[in-house]
This record gives sequence, C-alpha cells and structure tokens, in this order.
Amino acid sequence: MSKRVTFSFLRTFAAVSGLARMSMAPKAAVADNLTDAMVGAYNTSGLLEQNRALLRIADENVAVAVARLRPVIDWVTSASYTYARSTSGTTPGTSQGALFSTGLEFTWLLFDNGASQLRQLSAQEAVLSTRSSLLNVEQQVLFSAVSVYINVLLQQETVALRQNNLRLLQEELKAAQDRFEVGEVTRTDVALAESRVAAAQASLTQSRGDLLTAEAEYAEVVGNAPGTIAGQPGLPRRAASLQAAENIAVRNHPNLQSQQHTVKSAEYSAAAASKDLGPNLRLGGSAGFREDIGGSRFADGEDASVALTLTQPVFAGGALASARRSALASVDAERGNLITVQRAIVQDVAAAYVALETARASLVSANERVRAAGVAFDGIREEATLGARTTLDVLQSEQELLDAQTSRVQARANQALAAFGLLQAQGLLTAAHLELPVEIYDPTVYYNIVKSAPYAVSTQGSDLDRVMKALGKQ
Repeated sequence: MSKRVTFSFLRTFAAVSGLARMSMAPKAAVADNLTDAMVGAYNTSGLLEQNRALLRIADENVAVAVARLRPVIDWVTSASYTYARSTSGTTPGTSQGALFSTGLEFTWLLFDNGASQLRQLSAQEAVLSTRSSLLNVEQQVLFSAVSVYINVLLQQETVALRQNNLRLLQEELKAAQDRFEVGEVTRTDVALAESRVAAAQASLTQSRGDLLTAEAEYAEVVGNAPGTIAGQPGLPRRAASLQAAENIAVRNHPNLQSQQHTVKSAEYSAAAASKDLGPNLRLGGSAGFREDIGGSRFADGEDASVALTLTQPVFAGGALASARRSALASVDAERGNLITVQRAIVQDVAAAYVALETARASLVSANERVRAAGVAFDGIREEATLGARTTLDVLQSEQELLDAQTSRVQARANQALAAFGLLQAQGLLTAAHLELPVEIYDPTVYYNIVKSAPYAVSTQGSDLDRVMKALGKQ
C-alpha cells in the first residue's frame, strides 16, 4: 500500500455517495424472485452496515500508525501565581508574582528502529483481513436471503397441496355420504372420511401459520414483505468435481484469506515488538513568550529551545521482553488457526458437495414416487366406484399421494439450498460473483482517503468531512 494519496475527489466522493444512496434508495414494492430477495438483503442489511463500519475503524488504525511518524505540535498557554514566605536567615520576608506564558511545543519521532513502520504494515494487513471478513458476512447475508426465499416458496407450495388435499377429501366425504344413503357403504366409511377431512383442515391451518412465519422471516432479512413468489430459482452451476470445488474454496474463500492476512499482521506486530528493544530518537522544541502580570519576580521576554533526545531502553522490569514473547506466541496462535480454518473450509465444501448430490438423487426419487402414487390413486379411486375398493383404500391412497407430493416439494427446496450452500462453501456467494444488479460496496474508497491520516484543515480533510456526512445519511 502506497503512502502517497493520489485520487480524484469527485470520483471518490461520487462512489461513497453511491454507497450512501444504496441504503437510502426506496425499497422495491415486490420481491418476487430470488435475485430481488438477494438485492433487498444486500441493500438493507444492518449486519453489512455494521461490518462496513468496523472496516472503517480498521482503516483508521492505518491512519493512526502513519500519524506516529509525524510531528506533534501543541499550543500551550498557562497563567500561574507563586507565593513564597521565608523565615530563615536574618531578614525573613515574603515574595509573590504572577506569570502568563504562551507558545508552541512540538515533538517528532525521527527514529524508532523501524517499529512504527512495522506497525503500519500490521495495520494494513488487518485492513485486508477485515475486508475479507466483510465478504464472508456478505455471503451470510445473501445465503439468508436464499434461505428465506426458498422457505416462503416451500410453505406456499405446501399450503397449495394442503388446500388441494382438503378439496379432494371433501369430495370423497360427499361420495361416501351418497353411497351410504343408497346402502353401498356403512356409517364407518363416512366417519373415516369425516376424520380425514378434519385432519386435513388442521394441517392446512398449520401450514398457513408456517407460511406467515416464513413471510415474517423474509421481511426481516430482505427488508420488505414478499409478493407473489415467481417459483423455483435457477441453480448455480456446480463444480465439475469435489476436488475442483475444494480447489476453488482454497483460492477464494474469504475466511481463509482473512486468516492469512491476520497471520501476516501478527508477524509484523511481533517484529515491531522486537524493535521496541532498540533506541529511538526524538526531536523536540518550544517557542513562546512570557509576561509578568502582577509581581516582580519574573521578567518579560521570549524564549525558544530545540533538542534531540536519544533513548535506549536498558531495564524495563521485563515488560518489553514479555511483550515480545507475547507477540511471538500470537503469531504461533494465528498460524495454528490458519490450519484449522483451511481444514474446516475443505470439510465444509465436501459436506456441501455431498449434500447437493444427495438432494439431487432425492428429487429424482421423489418425482418417481409422485408419478407412481398418482397412478395408484387414480386406479384405486376408479376401482372404488365399481365397489372393488373401500373408502379406507381411497383415503390411504390419497394420503400416500399427498406425502409423495410434499416430499417432492421438500426435495426441490433442499436441492436449491444445497446448491447455494456449495457456492457459499467455495466463497463464491457474493454480489460481485453473482452479478447482482446492485451498486457493489467498494471498501477501498474510504481507505484511500484516510490512509495518509489527513488533518482537518487540509483539502483531504475537507473531502473526508463530505464523505462522513454522506455516510451519516445512510
């Protein structure tokens, strides 16, 4: 990362203003497909806003590290009053006086054995780590949108199945009553049909409640209530093999990239702790004037001074050595965590890949089950009209068909979730990779403004004030 800031403010401010407009934009009236759901979640997620702010905090840590190598200037003003009374000697007496002074004092760290530069590099690596963490949060937000969309679709289809089942059972009940009146069946057959109708009504009520819950979850994640759901979403293309999926994850997953930068940041911090054992050189000085405002002890005048101070730690009670050992232990800890993260990512990819394969096979089986159950139901129902089947046979066949259709709906939902779950496990469930129609958040915009630690009265400081004002409107 270069220390020199070279950018066009108009371009930068327009980009940051665009980030603010993303959250300020009016919500879509209806989110009727998966893309709309993910766009709504991306544009309105409080979790994303929180982590973008955390990233800006990490950006500011770079500015703090840069500022350590700059002179610090203070304007110091003081007014003092002194009273002294002497009782020793042959001529005891008193003296008093008041003094006003004002001036500038400055200190400048000229050399610290490279510790400050290393801490700046550590802060920059922490920024890169936080950016990757933000991408992983983005994946979580988008997968939540996928989950709630699929759940609403599942519950809507379940309600439709329950409604159709209730209609069929009501027809069976009417047929049983008609056949009872002509003596073809007994009262028991009518009671069985009535029992199944009552159970179907209870199931439909439960399914409608589940749908309301799913719609509330959708509104929480996406930012608005669902409209008419368009239907099953198109599935992302699957990796050619498990090994290919794992290779993609190892190259792209933001959790792994974040941990890699965390290790590098810890290494720079450890190196800086070692440098703290060396010397540092500071330039200091002051300039001002003083005025006697009430006594005779002081003389009016001006003064100025400048000094170079070289400091070499000799004994610090073991604190510096302990800090160095602690930093080295942190490096070891982060390296160990890197191994854990990498293995976890590979394992997650394997689990997601197998889940997708299982869901696909289950859907094939569910389709065949629905086909067979449908044929069986039509045949048994026809046979019942001829007296070859009982009412119980028809009701059981109807229940089997309903169970098969419900299993197919669930299998389709599982396949969609597994497909996007595999995408997330590979680190590819991002707005950029999916090419969502949103204004992609650019984490470099804010960083490029603050990385050189602009001061308030500078041009960059004025630009930063405008950016902060734009962000505050979100």
